[in-house]
Amino acid sequence: MNESKQSYRLIYPDSRGKRQPRALLRRSRGIKLVALACLVFLAYAQWRQLNGTRPANQANRVALSASRLRDDFAKCHTLRQKPRDPSGPRNRNARAVPGNKPTLIKNATVWTGEPVPGMSDANEGLSYAWVEADVLLEDGLIKEVGADIPESDLPSGCLVFNANGRQLTSGIVDMHSHAGVDPLPELVGGEDTNELSSDITPFVRSIDGLDPLDHQIQVIKSGGVTTSLVLPGSGNNIGGEAYVIKLAVGKPDGRPEISATDMLADPGRTWRYMKMACGENAKRVYGKAGERGPYSRLGESWEFRHAFEQASALVKAQDDWCNSASVHGPETMDTYLPQELRWEALTAVLRGQVLVNTHCYTVPDLEAFVDHTNEFKFSLRAFHHAHETYLVPEILKRAWGRTPAAALFADNMLYKTEAYRGSEQAGKILYENGITPVYVSDNPVLNSQHLLFEAAKAYRYGLPYHAALAGVTSAPAELLGLGERIGKIKPGFDADVVVWDNDPLSVGATPVQVWIDGVAQYEDPYILQKPKSGPMDPKTESPKANGQSFETGLVAFTGITKILIPGLEDAFEVTEGTPQSLVVVNGTITCIGECHSEISTMKTEEVINLENGYLSPSFTLLGSSLGLNEIDAEDDTQDGRNGKGVFSRAVDGLLFQNKQLEAAYRHGVTRAITGPMFSGGGSYGVSAGFLTHASNSLEDGAVWADEVAVHWTLGLGAKDDATPSISSAVGALRDSLLGAIDFNDTISTKFSATSYLHRVVAAEMPLVIAVDSADTIASILRMKATVEKAANSKIRIALVGGAESHLVANELAEADVGVVLAPLLQYSQSWDQRRSLTGAPLTNGTAVNVLLDAGVTTAIGTAEDWEARDLGLMAGIAFANGEGRLSEKDALALVSTNVYKMLGLSNPAMRSDFVVYEGSPLEIRSREVAIGTGQGGVSVFL
Repeated sequence: MNESKQSYRLIYPDSRGKRQPRALLRRSRGIKLVALACLVFLAYAQWRQLNGTRPANQANRVALSASRLRDDFAKCHTLRQKPRDPSGPRNRNARAVPGNKPTLIKNATVWTGEPVPGMSDANEGLSYAWVEADVLLEDGLIKEVGADIPESDLPSGCLVFNANGRQLTSGIVDMHSHAGVDPLPELVGGEDTNELSSDITPFVRSIDGLDPLDHQIQVIKSGGVTTSLVLPGSGNNIGGEAYVIKLAVGKPDGRPEISATDMLADPGRTWRYMKMACGENAKRVYGKAGERGPYSRLGESWEFRHAFEQASALVKAQDDWCNSASVHGPETMDTYLPQELRWEALTAVLRGQVLVNTHCYTVPDLEAFVDHTNEFKFSLRAFHHAHETYLVPEILKRAWGRTPAAALFADNMLYKTEAYRGSEQAGKILYENGITPVYVSDNPVLNSQHLLFEAAKAYRYGLPYHAALAGVTSAPAELLGLGERIGKIKPGFDADVVVWDNDPLSVGATPVQVWIDGVAQYEDPYILQKPKSGPMDPKTESPKANGQSFETGLVAFTGITKILIPGLEDAFEVTEGTPQSLVVVNGTITCIGECHSEISTMKTEEVINLENGYLSPSFTLLGSSLGLNEIDAEDDTQDGRNGKGVFSRAVDGLLFQNKQLEAAYRHGVTRAITGPMFSGGGSYGVSAGFLTHASNSLEDGAVWADEVAVHWTLGLGAKDDATPSISSAVGALRDSLLGAIDFNDTISTKFSATSYLHRVVAAEMPLVIAVDSADTIASILRMKATVEKAANSKIRIALVGGAESHLVANELAEADVGVVLAPLLQYSQSWDQRRSLTGAPLTNGTAVNVLLDAGVTTAIGTAEDWEARDLGLMAGIAFANGEGRLSEKDALALVSTNVYKMLGLSNPAMRSDFVVYEGSPLEIRSREVAIGTGQGGVSVFL
């Protein structure tokens, strides 16, 4: 049945009554055609989706500019282009100025910045060496480096500079500076470091605020710095674009014009640069609960991710447009290329066209930012400040694309919470873990003029010599994408060259001449008169502690080659020129000499053998906030700051056993004289004298003077509601002194300001004044004469700060007023410091030389507490650059006995306190081995 049914075909009549046997077939074919058409359409639509935007309709093609569409399409090539570091041979530096003469530098001792061919073991620095060579500079390039370049082969008109065997390096490279956008002296009208209208500002550019006439640019260059990366500040999470400049400006420096554009280190602008920042700063600037963020590190991560999200979306839209235009032609597009100036720089970051540098200190900051690099696929050149990178090198190695470097200070720390866990050995530890350490100034946080000193201290703290010097030359050059242009002495590199008066990592090293693009920057530089010395052996490590330390009541040292404590050699009848032994019992020196009988009864571990031991006085610091402060930016870690009318004694607020004191003591500062901190800077109140190593103020000998001096401040911070001008502040102090002449103490007024000023005018207590301006110092001297005449007594005054004291040096000497230079190396940060001396090659010496020549009792202090660890090296700079003014003992007196002399006090540390060094305390290759304070024990550092 079923089979018979299958043998029939039904036939249906059409509307005209005729039979249509093939109608069913035609309908089936139609359905198939429709289906095929649908498939074709779907395939076409899918193809269009995969290949970009659908073609434009005729109306849109008429509305859009074909020329602009073609320009947009041309930009697609730029968007896709990944820069490469400029490299390869050149006949001429693009920055070379026609007419500048070639120069041959003869008889130089050259640090090329690369291993010497044929020497082994570059990883350990053993193949790095100084080489004797001549260096030919022409057309802005280093044309030749070799021994005895014949003068007969020199180009016409070539200048010849005889280095006389001095050390020659490439120009110093500072990859974190705000010079030009944060001009000095700092004034509100010139401050352009941060654009604080928003937390995320990738669209702003430091070059738009860069002042080529900022005098600090010339000061920085005088320290051998030839190249700087000028960054926006760290107030924002994304602060904007940065620019690499050469520090040559206008015709005196061999340039055609005064222009920020003319200063660009790479006129071709191969790379772009971006500044970002994590941590405290943006939270402090922007965070306001319930109103705006970021308020926390959590909020900062959101700000970063949200910004990168916007930039990423724009990148994808641009890529889609460019892909479609590539297939169909730009004229077919119905929109222009998506562009948004606000996010353009950040899209360039994601495209790998921008070298990112990020200010991050702490472990959570570092890890969060590394996560951002991996989420959005961009690389990072360096973490800046980076105090905690040494703790987590493995986190840095997780960054996308490449391992970032760490841009550090050598020992500037403890100024805020982020810097609390910093370490002097950070550079050494990072280097040993495969992370590149570089050293930066953050100018004007540190004076970039002395950036090389940061590398020198890193060497002292254990970083190999070649890595320390690379940290301010070849390493930052590579990180800036200019590693085959600057940072080394090689043919084909830019002719940025410095000849030094001593080994560049030695204390007080100073340029004799600086060349930028082959042009000498100083027509008549001041050259310090120093004994000629060769470079240090770069294979020799700086002597460093192994981390072990202990307290002992009995210890001996052999190999003491020099005794620098005044009178001690005579007391023990020591024969000069013969290595001595030293025995210390219960903190007191009991023997200097052969000491055979004493040492023979001691255990082996109680005798420490030195190769070049020095016995030095310990140091005393006057005028800092040491002992009243641990973290500068955290009020809870401080005694607090007095305002006008609030007068106190420092002894009542001393804070012992903190990191600031520990660091100072570890570097030989055993005693401090500190006055209560003042809200306007400096001190206001009565200072105390104390031991930096004590446990608390009740410990025997911890406070060796409850009351040392009355402290006052007459700097710019003295201007407030009570004294709105400097003149009123000086007048108020004069009135207070005159009013105190006939004051009679009662029990209730014994600790009042008037009571202490009465002791000042009665010559029973010195007055210490924080001041920098020469004009204000002159007013103080006039006030002193007035009060002395009225009181018929001699007031003892010492000044702290003293930036412009050299201008009134003779008057200070005549008035017997001492000066604590705080810091020793001034650089005109504020208006009342603007006439400070910056030293050779710009000026004939610094303030310390002028003051000493005038006979002023002079000491060295610090502007910030962290600098206490460098006090001995500051004395070393005064010694090295003193042109014979100072003996080693005289130099050490600047940080010890002179402090007491200017205050009219006996020196409690004269015989009781001492420091034993391996090497001279005035030189970079030295370390503290033992410190004693006559309090029953000695601290020993192995």
